[in-house]
Amino acid sequence: MATTAQAKPTAALALADGTVFYGRGFGATGQVVAELCFNTAMTGYQEIMTDPSYAGQVVTFTFPHIGNVGVNPEDDETSDPVAEGMVVKWDPTEPSNWRSAGGLSDWLARRGRIAIGGIDTRRLTRAIRQQGAPHVALAHDPEGNFDTAALVDAARGFAGLEGMDLAREVTCAQSYRWDEMRWAWPQGYPRQTAPSHKVVALDYGAKRNILRCLAQAGCDVTVLPATATAAEVLAHEPDGVFLSNGPGDPAATGEYAVPMIREILDDTDLPMFGICLGHQMLALALGAQTVKMNHGHHGANHPVKDIDTGKVEITSMNHGFAVDAQTLPDGVVETHRSLFDGSNCGIRVTDRPVWSVQHHPEASPGPQDSYYLFERFAEAMATRKTSKAPA
Repeated sequence: MATTAQAKPTAALALADGTVFYGRGFGATGQVVAELCFNTAMTGYQEIMTDPSYAGQVVTFTFPHIGNVGVNPEDDETSDPVAEGMVVKWDPTEPSNWRSAGGLSDWLARRGRIAIGGIDTRRLTRAIRQQGAPHVALAHDPEGNFDTAALVDAARGFAGLEGMDLAREVTCAQSYRWDEMRWAWPQGYPRQTAPSHKVVALDYGAKRNILRCLAQAGCDVTVLPATATAAEVLAHEPDGVFLSNGPGDPAATGEYAVPMIREILDDTDLPMFGICLGHQMLALALGAQTVKMNHGHHGANHPVKDIDTGKVEITSMNHGFAVDAQTLPDGVVETHRSLFDGSNCGIRVTDRPVWSVQHHPEASPGPQDSYYLFERFAEAMATRKTSKAPA
C-alpha cells in the first residue's frame, strides 16, 4: 500500500510491513535504515535531533511546524545530529526567530541527515502506536528514482535496537571537564567558577543540558566514557556519581556498565543519580529488569507522578525501554510513575542517597518542574561531606 504526496516524489519511507510513504526530501541525500518513533513535542526539534538517545532511530514529529524557528549552535545537545533522520508533515519554511543562525534543511544537509516532508504524520503515528515501533528505510533522491522493493527489504533487514549497545558509539572518546551552566538572559551560558562538589558523570550519550544543570547545582563535573571502570571513577575522588542518558538496549550496555555501578555501590557510600539510560543501568545493577516498550515515550508533555509527595510533574521523555517495577528488589522503591500508562519513571534505594528517574529533568518541559532533582543530588553530597567532617 502506498500514498503519493506529489507527482514526482523525491523521498520515500518504507516500513517493514510493506507500506511505503512518498514525500518531498530535504536535508542530505542517500538512504538509511533505523527504528521509527514519534515525538509529540511542539518545540526543540534541534535538541531532539542532537540527543544521543535517538541513535538508531528516525523521528516522526507530530507537530507540523518543524523548522519554523531555524537552528543555532547554542541548541545542539551534542556536536552533531545523532537521530538517523526526520519525518514531518510540512516542509520547513524560511525561519523566523531572533536566535536563528540558519535553516533546518541546510543544517541537516551539512550534518548528513535525511528528512522527508509531505507525510500524513497522523496516520504514521497511529501505525506506530498500533503496531509498535517499526523498522524502516528512509531514502532521499532529488531525481525521484526509488526501488520500492529494495527499500522494503532493507527495512526488514534492520536488526532492531534490542541487544544493541549504542552507548559505545555515542560516548566521548576521552574524559573532559564541564563548567558551562544553564542559559540565562542576556549573557547566554555562564561558567561555574565556584563549585562545591566534585561529580563524575558517566557518558552513555549525555546531553549537554544535563551537564549544565549539574554545573548549575554547584558541581565540578568530570565526564568519563561509558566504558570507564570503577577504579577510574574513584580515582577522581568524587563526591557523587552521575549516570547519564543514552541510546540502545540497557541490557547490552549493562554488560560492562552494571559491574562498574555495582562495585561503586558495594565499596562506597557515594550519592548516585541517574537519568534515562542511567536510570535503567542503576535498576539493573540493583537487581531489577528492563523491558522493550511497544512504541516508547518520546515527547515533552508526559505527566509523571511523584509517589512520595503526590505532585504531578510535566516531563520530557525519550525512551524505548523501561524498568519493570515488579522486579524491584527489597530495599528499592518506586518513586515516580507515568500517568499515561503506569510505567516506572523513578526508583530510590531506601537506606542511602541513590536514586534515578526515567524522564529528563533538564529538558524544561514544565518548564522547571523537575529541576529539584539536581538540587537534591547536590544536597546529598553536601550532607555526606558534613557527616564525614571531623567534629
